[in-house]
Amino acid sequence: MKPVRFLEEAQDELLEQISYYEEHQKGLGDRFRESVEAATALASAHPKLGSPWKLRTRRVFPKGFPFSVVYRIEPSELVVFAVAHFKRRPTYWRSRK
Repeated sequence: MKPVRFLEEAQDELLEQISYYEEHQKGLGDRFRESVEAATALASAHPKLGSPWKLRTRRVFPKGFPFSVVYRIEPSELVVFAVAHFKRRPTYWRSRK
């Protein structure tokens, strides 16, 4: 397993969505968090499992939510660039480093 590091912006997106879902239905924020954690753990255990995507990144998809976790495989870790909703402009996160 490779360690996973969320960029600050990706962490902020995750926390924002957890709050959003929790406000709309009690417990849904926790389910979203758990789904993202499961998808991220799968990518950590099998880095090349995620679908190849733009800008040398890969994506895994949290089950039950219209999001993707966008990451890049680095020599010593996985770097998560975004927790992106399907309706957002693709690659809005590309300036993140």
